[in-house]
Amino acid sequence: MRVAVHTKLKAGAEQAYDEAHREVPAELVAAMRANGVHDWRIWRSGLDVFQVIECDDYAALLTALRDLPVNIAWQERMGQMQDVTHDYSADGADDGLPMVWNIKDVP
Repeated sequence: MRVAVHTKLKAGAEQAYDEAHREVPAELVAAMRANGVHDWRIWRSGLDVFQVIECDDYAALLTALRDLPVNIAWQERMGQMQDVTHDYSADGADDGLPMVWNIKDVP
């Protein structure tokens, strides 16, 4: 399954956000992988952050990470930098950002 997520940074948090992602806790990365993450990519354009997550089951991943202490600490750190956060609800987990167009669909 592939899910796209859009969050937004607070003005001035760009550098801190980028730097934080150079040191994602190994325990958190291990938990992501153990819970079915195959790939997790993040792009930033100004204050807009776009993530594409490829995993076995997004709702199950969120449930597994939600109460994990290392993730709680990470989300708190990220939340200090974001105006629009990832809310960790599984609502719409099958959709994420709805796809509007894909070149593969064009004959």
